[in-house]
Amino acid sequence: MQQKVIEIEQENKHSIFVTQFIPETSNQKSIVISSATGVVQTYYSKFALHFCSLGFTVYTFDYSGIGLSYSKHIKNNTSNLLDWAKNQAAVLEFAKNTNPKYKLTLITHSIGGQLTAFNKNIALADAIITVASQSGYWNLFPGLQKLKMLFFWNVLIPTTTPFFGYFPAKKLGLFESVPKHAVYQWKRWGNRKDYFLSEPNKDNFYIDLVTCPMLVLSFPKDNFAPKQTVDWLASIFSNAKIDRRHLVSNAGHFGFFRTRFANTLWIMTEQWIENNT
Repeated sequence: MQQKVIEIEQENKHSIFVTQFIPETSNQKSIVISSATGVVQTYYSKFALHFCSLGFTVYTFDYSGIGLSYSKHIKNNTSNLLDWAKNQAAVLEFAKNTNPKYKLTLITHSIGGQLTAFNKNIALADAIITVASQSGYWNLFPGLQKLKMLFFWNVLIPTTTPFFGYFPAKKLGLFESVPKHAVYQWKRWGNRKDYFLSEPNKDNFYIDLVTCPMLVLSFPKDNFAPKQTVDWLASIFSNAKIDRRHLVSNAGHFGFFRTRFANTLWIMTEQWIENNT
């Protein structure tokens, strides 16, 4: 197989960088992987390599301000979450233009599934798999986690971001640091019952374009995406053919993409793609 890194220019002048995994023998199918907040694309490399070995052409990428798509200084990055949705849309378009006849599956992790609501090219996907993609509204979280989410949105973000000029998640031991406009928008969503549906400009929404098969996955003991938050997101895509699965697994929020699940969750994923594309 081959790996190529491609730069895709964006409207806001913040380029994103995509890694293309090209199989020696293709099965005529493509996969685009859309990351969680502040998770670099290399986290998904073993998953991408595995599916490439099966014949899939796979694309990973970093949102603007993250990983390879890091600008000269994150303080100067003007991207918000709608720009990240444009990043996702650009990679889908690139994947489809590269191999127009290939069936294309979008696999999202956490916020990646939320961004599909703002992805103008989402109809290019022949199937969508969301992994622990959810609402971040604090009051949907159970017990102590509810208080932790309130603290995250209303104490941690607003006290640290003005001081650094970006959200210093890496310094706090959480994930990669996030541009300020993206994290402030995320904070607004997290404090509202209708989460990202609270965005005032309805022209930014492409939810109705999602009509393809959609596998929605959640896992027990996932403090970042408990079942009811994933249910909320699944309910938004009313035109999609939803296959909702709350799996008995110890994958948590991040485990799905780790190699220890190659013989279980990854096989299930391959079979679902084969049956739905």
